[in-house]
Parts: sequence; structure tokens; C-alpha cells
Amino acid sequence: MSSKGKFKTNVMRILDKKKITYNDYCYVDTDAVSGVEVAAVLGQDPAQVFKTLVTVGKSKEHYVFVIPVALELDLKKAAQSVGEKSIEMLKSKDLLGLTGYIHGGCSPIGMKKYFSTVIHNSAEGLGSVIVSAGKIGYQVEISLEDLGKVIRFTTADITV
Repeated sequence: MSSKGKFKTNVMRILDKKKITYNDYCYVDTDAVSGVEVAAVLGQDPAQVFKTLVTVGKSKEHYVFVIPVALELDLKKAAQSVGEKSIEMLKSKDLLGLTGYIHGGCSPIGMKKYFSTVIHNSAEGLGSVIVSAGKIGYQVEISLEDLGKVIRFTTADITV
């Protein structure tokens, strides 16, 4: 289900500009809503498909966490990973203005500005991860090494 030649998101354009190899997937013609459903329609292991979550800390700083779609963010572990006393999920209505992305199409690549980003440590054992391409219905698969060429991140155990 590649979208090659049909449609390019800003994420794809950023990766193309940096000459980074990626696979892209399109699932717009499906009923998939949750990340687990997306993994299923793409025929991918849910452990390899990651969702991007944006949070706000007690300090009012914003943080991005990227975790496997079938897992849940542990707010305590996430706060510890970025040196915060506590964090909470960003309200959906604030996401677009802050990141340039809407709920369901948020990518760690190409946000309006840089935010400290933590990727679940399970990604270290994978050849590649699949993340949103910045628009609902589109995903990109990229190696962790190449992802590090477009965003700065650390890895940690941040799930329940």
C-alpha cells in the first residue's frame, strides 16, 4: 500500500531533501482508526508501528514521546525520562497550533519547532520503525539511525 508517485506529505519531502531512504504507506481507503488497526491493514507488526504523543510538563515545557501503537505511555516514567516532576497529555485542541499536526496525523518529523523527544527503547532492537507521515492515512518506515538525522531523540522505557 505505497503512496509512491501519488501524494507527498511534508514529512516525505523533508526525508527526500535529506536524501534519506524510507518506505511510505497509505491506508486512506480503509476503516483503520487506531494504531493497532493501522498496523493490521498495513500487514505490519504492531511492535514496529509507533504513535507520536505530545505532552506538557509541570514546567510548561512540551515533550514528544514515540511509543509502539499497542502500548500506553506511563506518565511517571515519561516525566522521569525528561527530568520533569510530572507531565500530562496535551489537549487535542492545542496540538495543531503547537506542532502543525492534527490528532491522528502527528509525526515526530517536521514539527513547527523542536521539542525534546523520547522514543520507546524497544525501537533500538528493530531494523526500522513506522511513524506517521504527518497526515492521517500516511505512514513512513525509517531506520532509527536515519530518524536521528532529522530529529534529536533519546530512548527510554516509557510505557506501562
